[in-house]
Amino acid sequence: MRSTFSLLFLVLCFLAHAQEVPVDTLEVRNKYLPTGLRIGTDVITIVKSNLSKQFTGWEVNADMDINRYYLAMDYGQWAVVKPISNGQYDNTGKYFRFGVDVNFLKRDPDRNMFFLGFRIGRASFSDSVGYTYTIEDPATSPVTNYGVINKSLVNTNLVGHWAELTTGLRIKIYKFFWMGYTARMKFTPSVSGEKELVSYDIPGYGLSSRKLYWGFNYQLFFKIPFTSKLAPVENAKK
Repeated sequence: MRSTFSLLFLVLCFLAHAQEVPVDTLEVRNKYLPTGLRIGTDVITIVKSNLSKQFTGWEVNADMDINRYYLAMDYGQWAVVKPISNGQYDNTGKYFRFGVDVNFLKRDPDRNMFFLGFRIGRASFSDSVGYTYTIEDPATSPVTNYGVINKSLVNTNLVGHWAELTTGLRIKIYKFFWMGYTARMKFTPSVSGEKELVSYDIPGYGLSSRKLYWGFNYQLFFKIPFTSKLAPVENAKK
């Protein structure tokens, strides 16, 4: 009788342990499900837009985790007014960036981030330059003035592309509130659709003449958590 109860006890312990395996397996699979979506904005762009007479713009940032990898996307608007000799350069458009960040803080329960990443950027914009000049004939005495001429050059439906290497931090401050920064090394800019005017500026990138450009964003985020309930043990075997 004692042997029978002992054998029954061992069988029950084995069955209890065996039922735990599918749950562990299910948890391993669920670590690749996103825990939430972070949405934020760049503070530097907002401050610059309010202080500068030559720039206006805004930017929205978002990322979503898949284990230690984060799908990231930025969307913004950009407008530049630049005085030039006898005239003015205007540029306005929108841009977006998308890519992946890799988090190197693997064991942080709050999922704070120190990351390296890569982005592809694309801008759609238009620009123009307007200037005035005076036609004179210096050979006559007194000098003959034929009047003032207004001239403008316009580009529409321009498309710009570039790539970025990124690094930065994301730190959880309180519950769903996060802060961080992103440093960007931008490179390989290109513009298609130019006519008489060579574009001076690319929204989201900067001066088109600079083949290597540095950028910096200081960002505030709010995280929208996702709830992912584990399936019952009996469903884990299916």
